[in-house]
Amino acid sequence: MNPKFKPILTLALCLSICTVYGADISSHQESAHVLNRLGYGPRPGDIERVSRIGVDKYIEQQLNPASLPLPDSLQQKLKTLQVADFSAGEALNQYKTTLKNTKNASEASKKARHEMVGTMVEETAEERLWRALESPHQLEEVMVEFWFNHFNVFNGKGVDRALIASYERDAIRPYVFGNFRDLLGATAKHPAMLFYLDNWLSTSADFHPTGRRGQQIQKAKSSGLNENYARELMELHTLGVDGGYTQHDVTELARILTGWTFDAKTRTGGHANFVFDADRHDNGTKQWLGKTVSANGKSEGEFALDILAQHPATAHHISYQLAQFFVQDQPPRALVERLSRRFLETRGDIRLVLTTLFSSPEFRDPHTVASKYKTPYQFIISSLRAADVQVQNVRPLLGSMMLLGMPLYGCQTPDGYKNTEQAWLNPDALSRRINFATALATGHLPLNSDIVEGEKMGRKQIDKQADTADRQASMEKLDANKLLQTLGPIVSFNTTQLINNNPENLRAALVLGSPDFMQH
Repeated sequence: MNPKFKPILTLALCLSICTVYGADISSHQESAHVLNRLGYGPRPGDIERVSRIGVDKYIEQQLNPASLPLPDSLQQKLKTLQVADFSAGEALNQYKTTLKNTKNASEASKKARHEMVGTMVEETAEERLWRALESPHQLEEVMVEFWFNHFNVFNGKGVDRALIASYERDAIRPYVFGNFRDLLGATAKHPAMLFYLDNWLSTSADFHPTGRRGQQIQKAKSSGLNENYARELMELHTLGVDGGYTQHDVTELARILTGWTFDAKTRTGGHANFVFDADRHDNGTKQWLGKTVSANGKSEGEFALDILAQHPATAHHISYQLAQFFVQDQPPRALVERLSRRFLETRGDIRLVLTTLFSSPEFRDPHTVASKYKTPYQFIISSLRAADVQVQNVRPLLGSMMLLGMPLYGCQTPDGYKNTEQAWLNPDALSRRINFATALATGHLPLNSDIVEGEKMGRKQIDKQADTADRQASMEKLDANKLLQTLGPIVSFNTTQLINNNPENLRAALVLGSPDFMQH
């Protein structure tokens, strides 16, 4: 790190890591709290706007976002994306066609394959990031992030590179405020999940491959029962690790779900690619979670999802995760129990469970304010929103997320990214955050440049941006006073005084690198 910027790291390490509010908080503090928790922090004027209409009205709007129109500028950006509109079948077809046409090892073939996959990944990221930055539907974007992480798939595994956009659009986004059973079913049937956790390969023990689909299984060097999806379906998606099931239940659920696969040739969207292959299904009787499941084809799996979606352990698991995400790393037991009851009473109505959460005294408690530590994704998005930066080129942001340990759609394990302070607060990660804050504050991230310039940004170059004081800035430098005005009570009086005691050219980076800003 350039010695010039060491005061920023010193400030971050020396200040108290948590802003403590008194017994009461002002309307501006409460407004900042909901903007931070229900969204990715304030943009200029947001705190004043929420204070004007009231926190309760803001929460109601966020839970029912259809009445809030998307800005024309955002709509125009989204219209430029082509891959984002591909159905799962169209994306698979293009991916496989390109692979087929570029099988030779020539540099031109490698380049064509790389460009095709790169376009798919990049446009998917552009839609997610542009919406998070500019959409007034902030809670919807937060819930897309939450549920994608809950039902995580990894974009680095085979055909899932081509399926992430469809997965988020078709299996996650439509259900973020809906019924949990519908969300569970949409993810279970999407090709991205079936491929990621290998259920598309799972067969009964006596299955003998015939026809094209059977040949595909044989080519994949896999046959027989695969328990990956069944295990994660119970451990991560529904019951939780302490949900009361056994290894026998995992095996029996895997048998129930044999035959759940997908057809890559179908071009339409939604669940059209999902296929139940009766030839691969295990038609034996299963003993699962204390229930006898007789042979009934695809309906066995639907029955299992029904049971899991309404299980008390699922209600507790989902409620704990929501309370941890929105309230505290160690959420109050009484709140989790209250949310669990609401989940069961409403048969998994996510919007009503969130309504209970946001109206709870635990969520409004002054000690809850600024008690969470931002993930790298939250830190980067909230920095750009506070700075009111217009982003055309997302590649520097994707590089920064990778450097901070949270590549977008890049969690390899099915448990997704953690959202706790313990997972993200360490000296090396903090130093990298400071580098990002410095690069952004000094105008050294080419966020509004064309994509060609963006291509020059390698993994290590984000760090170098902050260390190169004489590099020509590609964007305007941030104004610390404007940042402080936007953030209002988020940055404490003491922190503001410390920031103002430093040279003017360091102050904007000090704001974004302060512990006050890294908490939410």
